[in-house]
Formats: sequence, C-alpha cells, structure tokens
Amino acid sequence: MSSIQEQIQEIEDEIRKTQYNKATSHHIGRLKAKIARLRDEVEKKASAKGGGEGYSVKKSGDGTVTLVGFPSVGKSTLLNKVTGAKSEVGAYEFTTLTVVPGVLEHKGATIQFLDVPGLVKGAASGRGRGKEVIAVIRNSDMVIFLLDVFQPKHYEVLMDELYEAGIRVDQIPPDVVIKKKDRGGVQIHTTVEMDLDEETIKAVLDEYKIHNAHVLIRENINVDQLIDVVLNNRSYVSSLIVVNKVDLAYPELLKKCMETYPSAIYISAHEGTNIETLKEDIYDRLGFIRVYMKPQGQPADMEEPMIVMSGTNIGDICDRLHRDFRRKFRYAQVWGPSAKHPGQRLGMEHMLEDEDILTVIIQK
Repeated sequence: MSSIQEQIQEIEDEIRKTQYNKATSHHIGRLKAKIARLRDEVEKKASAKGGGEGYSVKKSGDGTVTLVGFPSVGKSTLLNKVTGAKSEVGAYEFTTLTVVPGVLEHKGATIQFLDVPGLVKGAASGRGRGKEVIAVIRNSDMVIFLLDVFQPKHYEVLMDELYEAGIRVDQIPPDVVIKKKDRGGVQIHTTVEMDLDEETIKAVLDEYKIHNAHVLIRENINVDQLIDVVLNNRSYVSSLIVVNKVDLAYPELLKKCMETYPSAIYISAHEGTNIETLKEDIYDRLGFIRVYMKPQGQPADMEEPMIVMSGTNIGDICDRLHRDFRRKFRYAQVWGPSAKHPGQRLGMEHMLEDEDILTVIIQK
C-alpha cells in the first residue's frame, strides 16, 4: 500500500514543481489522471479488505441529510434539537460505525438526518473510520458542515477530505459524454470554446486506456472535471454551512467568522438559537416540490401534496405509489406548470414541477 502512497506523493511533488502554462498543461493533466487512478486503486483495495461497500444506511423519507464535522462540534446536540432524536437511544451500529438517525418533519416533508462520527484530517485515506463515514455521505442528498465558531478553519479540511474521497460539494456533473468504441481512435466534439486542448484530453483518456471513443463536451471543463467523468464514480451533493456555539463567542470573533462565511447559518445548538431558520434553509436547499394527486374522474387532493425533490419524474412517483404502478403504467395526465396544456397526456420520463396536479392511469 505504501508504495502506491509513495507514488502519489512523488507525482504530487512533480505537479507542485511544474510551472503551469500551455506547454505543460497536458503533462500536468496526465499526472493528475495518474493520481486519480492510483487513488482509485487504493480505494478499491481498502473496500475489498473492509468487505466492499458494506457501509450503507437505508435511506428513508423525502431527503437525506448527513451532519459532518470534527469531533465535539455539537452534532448530537443539534440532531436532538432538530429532530428530537435521543442520540444514545436512536443509535444503531453497522459494521464498525455508529450512525445516529433522526427525522425532521417540516412543511409536510420527512427529512432523514444522519449523525456520523466526527471526520478528521486524513479521513479520505481511511483514518478514524473515514471510509465508512464517507460511504454514508456519498449516499446523502445534502451535507451540513457543522463548524465550531472557535475553529471555523475546519471547513477547508472537511471540503478537502470530501473532494479527495470523490464527493463533489455544490457542483453538478459536467456536461460531457464519453462513448467507448472498438476502433477509430478518439474523436472529440465540443459545442463551446474550450480551455482544455485536445492533446490534454487524449492524454487523460490514454491514462485510463481509452484509445477509441467519441467524446462530446458541452461546457468549458477543466482537467479535474474530465477525470471525474472518466472515473464515473463521483457523488454530487448540496451543502449548508452551520456555525455552532455562537452563544459562547465574543462579538469580534463572531463578526470575523460572518465575514469569512457570509452564507452560513449561525446557531447555538445548546440554547436552540436559530434552529427554526435552519429547518427552513434545509427544506429550501433540498429543493422540494409539491405534487397534488388527482384520482381519475375525481377532484385533486389539494390538502396533502406529495413532497418530492426537484428532478422527480412521473416514473419516480409511480415507484412511491405502489410497486406495480410502473409495470402497469399506461399514461399520466398533468395540470400545472410543467404541462403545455391542462390535462396533458405524458409518459414516465416527464419531469414534474412545483404544484403540478397528477393523475396516473394504470392497466386494470
């Protein structure tokens, strides 16, 4: 293992020493691709040793939020305040990891909260149960970075750890499609002006033994994003920064912290300060939409909408209604923002929008 780590170290040193310019860009691109490949190898070996991806928590509710922070930042206190979970009571073990679940009910949405053991520097390479914690985060819809007002710098460490572990925070997957072929070399088509040159793209693909492929790029990506697409094992999650213990901080410190993280929510988990604002922000950040169900030939139920995340299609709703609905699906009718006209007939792929009214017609 150490030999791979040493190789990674050597390549990182070489990248640091190489001056970045147009002439060296594809060399650096190849080196970055090599590091990503080696890290992936380390990852696979570690999970094979640890019994594979045995670290998953069953997702429940309309969205899953994981609390991430260093030890002793107040995660269990916050979990108890937000969800009423009693940390000791609600804990359940899986493999070597205790994950404490809680549930927040807000505006009709059921949000699953997971409190995982504190992340420490080096978590991505397995330090302090890091692998297991990261496996839980990868599966979440959102991460809450809980920071101690006295140590806000921890945010950068946490972000670095998640990045190293292949978790992309507040990013969307790059608009790139790579289709492997049997022959014909690498053909690259772009629809935008690119900073990356073809030589660099080919160098990166070559590192992963992709010698024949059609590459379609629809946005100006950098070499790291290209590597993410090639590896195809990245996880994309949204985030919220929450700074705790504001009741203990003197005004100058709080002011400095607010200047560094202006979009953060400042709370005291112990005193319960700003907890309602936090619940609102979590709900908004998860991007929930309301879908009103209308049984065929009857009025819609406008009292109790189905709460789902944006990006939900009719097929996803079928899955939630009944396991047979997808199989027996004939068509759906939609009234509302996503329909071109009232009662439009649509298929399972159709994306729903907030306040749509939906009827699902199935075979009898």
